[in-house]
Amino acid sequence: MGTDTTSSFDLIIIGSGSGNSLVTPYWDGRRVAIIDAGVFGGTCLNVGCIPTKMFAYPASLAAVPAESGRLGVDLELGGTDWEGIRDRIFSRIDAISAGGFRYRDQELEHTTVITEECRFTGTHQLTTASGRVLEAETIVVAAGSRPVRPDVPGIDLPQVHTSDSIMRLPTLPETLVVLGGGFIAAEFAAVFSGLGSSVVQVNRSSQLLRTHDETISERFTELASRQWRLETGWTLSRIDEAESGWVAVHLEGPEGATMVVDAEAVLVAQGRTPNTDRLDPASAGLDVHGDGRLVVDEYQRLLSGGAPVPGLWALGDISSEHQLKHVANHDQRIVSHNLEHPDDLRANTLGPIPSAVFTRPQIGSAGLTEAQAVAEYGRDRISVKVQEYGDVAYGWAMEDTSGLCKLIADRQSGQLIGAHLIGHEAPNLIQLLVQAMSFGVDAHTLARGQYWIHPALSEVVENALLGLEVPDSGLV
Repeated sequence: MGTDTTSSFDLIIIGSGSGNSLVTPYWDGRRVAIIDAGVFGGTCLNVGCIPTKMFAYPASLAAVPAESGRLGVDLELGGTDWEGIRDRIFSRIDAISAGGFRYRDQELEHTTVITEECRFTGTHQLTTASGRVLEAETIVVAAGSRPVRPDVPGIDLPQVHTSDSIMRLPTLPETLVVLGGGFIAAEFAAVFSGLGSSVVQVNRSSQLLRTHDETISERFTELASRQWRLETGWTLSRIDEAESGWVAVHLEGPEGATMVVDAEAVLVAQGRTPNTDRLDPASAGLDVHGDGRLVVDEYQRLLSGGAPVPGLWALGDISSEHQLKHVANHDQRIVSHNLEHPDDLRANTLGPIPSAVFTRPQIGSAGLTEAQAVAEYGRDRISVKVQEYGDVAYGWAMEDTSGLCKLIADRQSGQLIGAHLIGHEAPNLIQLLVQAMSFGVDAHTLARGQYWIHPALSEVVENALLGLEVPDSGLV
């Protein structure tokens, strides 16, 4: 296939995150290349899910004294060790990343890791930044996404960070401005406020987590405003550096209003964009969604003119609207099977897709929001129940006044079509609802077809299920 100026492979994988797991024993004895100009292991390992949760947990512990006081337990926070927490986290993560690179590049004879940017220069051809030409009949694009940086003056100042760099700050910032109102902004606002920074979160819209169900969005916005300074209705216009080494964050509001917030550091958390534009997909004739994602079919095959391109596949953030590691991992399993069993292709039909926000309090969600359910089913066909944590025994024990479980079901079938929780252990509680939704267990059967431990917090889910107006399953 190749010429004297090209390198030929049996499989090329662009990206070392979930795509790295495609290298199974099936490829032993064949030539495999993994291309990644970033840190080996991808977003989740190095700058995403894993380190953020390793910060979120100690930050949640730091918030315990404030919670315990109203329950009659006098605790005191003596301080937090930012440097110690940071170094504990990244000494572990960096070693895993380095070990993964070493294993793929040096210990496996049939794999090569190429640490350069690359772009398509043909349907089955890639050219690296240094001009190296690579060809393969099978190419899997798993190049992920990157943080969005608004085009405003001062955005490139060293005090301005994204999620890629904010966790490696040398010291805990005295004041941190968080720009954004989504998953990443919510988690980092909770982390840094919990560990001792004065956090100012700035959001253009009036509510945080706007892609969530409105009940969850409203509740979290109100709770966030109690824990750190929240400024809604403002947009960033520029960032200026001060003589002190801090920065002045200039904001614009409604009717020409302006505001300036001084901060030691700024976190830009206004979403992520797929890395498609760096790959020159037009040179391979690939279809691209309006938001920049590569278009794939149900088997994860890349498309050109609406038709699958033989040998070209994609997975993860580069092609999925759900920028979640568990989604990328499932995509990878689909692609891996289909590469190894071309005569027995499996479609990617798993659902619903759950998500969690490890902020304070935690949030778990799966399925349709109430607004989406009304649009799809009509108001009269859905049943909605909101159950407060404080209405069940364990909620009494916690004196909980903020947590809730909101369920949405089809009145005719009794099937759950949406589940949304905010509060203690919400990401764990949501899983039993995901299980019911995935395997077709109706709401009444789920509630009455098993024992629910009393007085565990899971009773909030049981009571929410029983509060839905759905057909009786006949169980008592």
